[in-house]
Order: sequence, then structure tokens, then C-alpha cells
Amino acid sequence: MTTPDTAAPEHPARSTVRSLLRLWPYVRPVRARLFGAAAVAVVASCLSLVFPLILKWMVDGPVAGHDPAGVWLGALYLLLLGIAEAGLFGLRRWLVARPLAGVEAGMRADLYRHLQRLPVAFHDRWASGQLLSRATTDLMLVRMFLAFPLTFLLVNGVTILAGIAIMLAQQWTLGLVILAPAVPIMIVCWLFERRYSEVARRAQDQVGDLTTVVEESVLGIRIIKGFGRHRSQARAFRELSRTLRGTELVKARLLASIWGVIVTLPEFAIGAALVLGTVQVADGRLSAGTLVAFLSTALALRWPVDSIGFLLAMSQEAGTATERYFEVMHATAESDGAVKSGDTVTSDDPVASGDTGTPAADPSVARPADPADPAGTPAADPAVARPAEPAGTPAAEAAIEPGDGEGGLRFHGVAFRYPDAPADSPPVLARIDLHVRPGESMALVGATGTGKTTLTALVPRLHEVTSGRITLDGRDITDMPRGELRELVAVAFEEPTLFSATVGENVLMGGPETAGRVELDRALAVAQADFAHALPQGTRTQVGEQGHSLSGGQRQRLALARAVVGRPRFLVLDDPLSALDVHTEAAVEAALRRVLAETTALIVAHRPSTVLLADRVALISDGRVAAVGTHHELLRTHAEYAHLMSGAEEDGR
Repeated sequence: MTTPDTAAPEHPARSTVRSLLRLWPYVRPVRARLFGAAAVAVVASCLSLVFPLILKWMVDGPVAGHDPAGVWLGALYLLLLGIAEAGLFGLRRWLVARPLAGVEAGMRADLYRHLQRLPVAFHDRWASGQLLSRATTDLMLVRMFLAFPLTFLLVNGVTILAGIAIMLAQQWTLGLVILAPAVPIMIVCWLFERRYSEVARRAQDQVGDLTTVVEESVLGIRIIKGFGRHRSQARAFRELSRTLRGTELVKARLLASIWGVIVTLPEFAIGAALVLGTVQVADGRLSAGTLVAFLSTALALRWPVDSIGFLLAMSQEAGTATERYFEVMHATAESDGAVKSGDTVTSDDPVASGDTGTPAADPSVARPADPADPAGTPAADPAVARPAEPAGTPAAEAAIEPGDGEGGLRFHGVAFRYPDAPADSPPVLARIDLHVRPGESMALVGATGTGKTTLTALVPRLHEVTSGRITLDGRDITDMPRGELRELVAVAFEEPTLFSATVGENVLMGGPETAGRVELDRALAVAQADFAHALPQGTRTQVGEQGHSLSGGQRQRLALARAVVGRPRFLVLDDPLSALDVHTEAAVEAALRRVLAETTALIVAHRPSTVLLADRVALISDGRVAAVGTHHELLRTHAEYAHLMSGAEEDGR
């Protein structure tokens, strides 16, 4: 089981109001309807304060004068006021329902777009469940806040002030009795706000952890069943559920505490006012109608006062949800444009933000830097190999034959260290100097963990180089807009990812918008993926999540078809044939040779058969280029390469 990220172990104290004000750009387009709905709600709520005044008129007038007609007239007034109040509250709900659903949808769309633009390093360190919980639960809490607490904190505040004014006007001594609990209630609310905010944040982070476990269990169901680990997974889920349950109970206790205070103190005040008012009526200093109106007004304020607790709780949850949302939105995204030539390209921490706390990297998720001995590069035979040397030195220039120019794919003194790696750790890649000539294919060979896959990820800028530069046909890739770069470079990864879409849609994802049936059939033929035509609906067959309805070899062939469908000028393949059987591999290689003849390719290879697809081979050792040459040259002259290939041949048998 993968331990989920704990999104935020430490969070600085923040103002809930300041956090919620960050929603204004999303709310501004619908502000007219929200303000209108708030005004309607205020009017509706204040109408409830007219009821006690009508009761006072009825008690001191028709009831005291034994006038049945006046009583019926008062009842009619009360009925009409009730209908008007209900209609106004219905109008308020109608005014806010559609625009707030639009606000939630807009925020979710912005979050999704931003996630697509965030660098790979961000997704490497953030648990997917944390991102899912922000896109679902957190945005639901924000919408609920905008629909209810935002309005009713204002409405109830106005109602309470108006009700107090009416009570003081009727009998100021009784009004002061009712106001007595105000100070202790405000102190309790202040303490509650501070404590509840912290607990609400913890609960929302734990929901993200739980979502991660559920998602991983569903995606890894084959592993869980295959190894009979369903009980241990269930135990882990129960532990997280129990932790979340405990946090939710803490929230419930806090809410019960404030609600107990908010409900109990006003009840004592109303009881005291009732006793004191009754004495004043008996002494003739107060009319019975005034006492009825006063107590009715006090009772009408019970709901606005009692609701303060859960309105504050919902506001706190919305405030922490807003913080969690903007933690992701403020993460540094990949720029759509190019980096100015001459700028130092660095791998900034994508989750660092100036005004939001961000999840700390989980060491179990972060990818550690591979060891690289800066002084331990194996010596290469100068007759057949070109070792990496610092850029600009004669040895580095000798790695490129005269007359090659700047065409093709070229690495100029490239070094790379993962953003979350310690500053004093050795780089994953150090001083890589390579030149893949136009129309040439170069295989990258090396032991596991030497940086081959990382090197290929630098070409489409899935990661940014720490130092040095990469050029395509003489153009620095950091001078290109990312969209243009990724139109020139196609990639196929060892672990193929398919989406819940049709086979055709998965393949055509790698081509231009104009790609159609002809391009699809050609790509399937190159990848020996003609099995797609035999599926129940052919290329319109839906593949399941992650493509698990297909075999590993089928998924890998579809991923290869996706890489070649657009006839890219540069092709990056990360061991694309590892899941194929010998016969299928031979057929794919035969078709792939024709594709490689028309493009410039970089291929991570472990099998000798895949290596033979390439014109030349670069041996990567400890993050450096140890040797460059043809397959047969390196077999004769480089012991490490011969050892790797002999092991691969034995594995193939």
C-alpha cells in the first residue's frame, strides 16, 4: 500500500474572511443576483418582525375590546405576511441556484485546466486523492457557503439588530436583559472560530488521504486480489476512516459546545425577561400586548441567534476549502510561451507559493536523485566512443563529426537534479553531450537508475534542465512555445496510459486535429495493432479505465501508434516494446524501421533487438555518457555495454 500524502502537516493561522475574499473574482460576474438575493432575504426576514407588532395590536385592541372581526382581520394580516415571507425566500433561492452552480463549475474547470499545465514534478509529489477532494468536496463546500452562510450571516445580523431595536423601543429595561448574553456569546464565537478552523482543515486533508486510498485500491485491484491483500487494505482503510471519524467527532463536539452556549444563554435571558415583564404588567407599568409583542420578537430572534454556530462552522469549512483550492491554483504552472534565451533554466518547486501553505513532499512519493560520481565516469575507447566532456572543450566538440552542423537533436552540457532533491545531492544527469543527427536513431542503454528515462523526459520539457541546453535543429527548446515543441516531439512511454475513450480517440490523441481514418489505420499498422479492428466495435470500442480491458502488449502497441500517428519530426521512445512477445516484437520492429527512417529518434532500449533499431548507441552510466558508437563497436570495445547486452540476451531466452 502506498502511504498517502498528508497534504499539510503545518498550516499558519489565517483569517477566514481574508481566505473567503479570494473568491471574489469568481463571484463578481454574478454579484448582481447575489446582492439581489441578499436584499430579498433581508426583507423576508424583517417581515417576521412585523408579526409581533400585529400581535400587540390584536391583544391590546380586538382581544381586549372583545372584537371578533378585528381578530379575524389580524389573522388575515398574519396569513398574508406569512405568504409574502415564504414567496420572498423562494425568490432568493431561485436567484442564487443557477449562478452559484455556474461559479462552482467555473472554479472546477479552472482547476482542471491548471492541473493540465502544472509540471510533472508537481504531480509526482501530490497524491491524486488530495487533488480529487479539492475538485469535488472542497468546491461543494464553497458553493454551499455562497448559497447559504454568506447570505444568512448578513440577513441574520440585520434581523438581530432590527429585532433588538424594536425590543428596546417597546421596553428598554427588558431589552437590556435580553442583551445580557451578547458579550459571552461573542467571546465563545471567537474561540470557536479559531479552534474549528484548525480541525476543519485537518478533516478535509484526511478526506483527501482517504480518497487517495480508495483510488489506489480501485486502480490496483489486480495486485490486491493477486496477492490476497484485501484484508490488509481493508484494515488500512478502516484506520484512516477511524482517524477521520475521530476528527469529525471533534468537530461535532465543538459545534455542540458553541450551540449549547448560544441556545442556553438566550433562553435564560428570555425567561428572566418574561418574569420581569409579567411583574410590570401586574403593576400596570406595561400593557399585556406590549409584553406579548416583546416576547414574540425575542422568540423570532431565536433562529437567527441559534444559527450562528453552524453558519460559522460552514464558513470555517468554506474558508479552509478555499485555502486548499488556491494552494493548487497558485502552484507555478508551465508557461505557454518560451523562456528567453540566456535565462537560467531552473526547476522551481511547483508547489511553493508566496501566500498559501502547500503540501510538503512525501519522501515516499518524491523521486530521489540517482547517484552520480562526478569523478567516476568510465573511460571510453577513443577509437569508438565519445565520452562526455564539459561543453566547449575539444573533447566535447569531437563528439560531433565535422559538418554535422546544429541539425537534429542535441544535448549541450545538460545536467538535471529533481526539484525536491537536497541541494548537496549529486545530479541525476551530469554534463550530457549528445548529438542525434537529422534522420538518425540513437538508443540509450544503461543499467536501471542511470537516468535514461529522465533524459528522454527533458526533450518534451516534462522536466526542465537544471543547466545546459537542448536544441532541435539548432533551436533551443526553451525558446519554443511548449505547444510548438510538443507538436515536433512525440513520446511513447514504457508504461502506456490509455484513457476511458475509444481506441481511435486514444490513438488520434497523438496527432493533429485534422488526423482521421487514414492516419489512424497507418499508425495501427506500424504498431502492429490491427487487433483493434477485431474488437467488438472496432476502433470505436471503449477501453476501460487505464485500458485494463486490454493486455499489456496491446496497450503498449496502442501507445506506440499514438506516438507515430502524427508523423513527428522527433520521436522519443522509452522501451516501447518491453511487453511484446518475440514474434510481435519482430513484426513491430520491421514496421518501425520504416518510421525511424523518416524521423530523428531517441530510444531507451534494454533488449538487443530494440538496440538494433538504432543507428548508434549511447551508453549511460551514473548519469553520464560513458560511450557512443554502433552496437557492434561497443560490444567489442566496452565491457560494461557487453555485460548489459549479455544479460539482456539471457533474459530474452
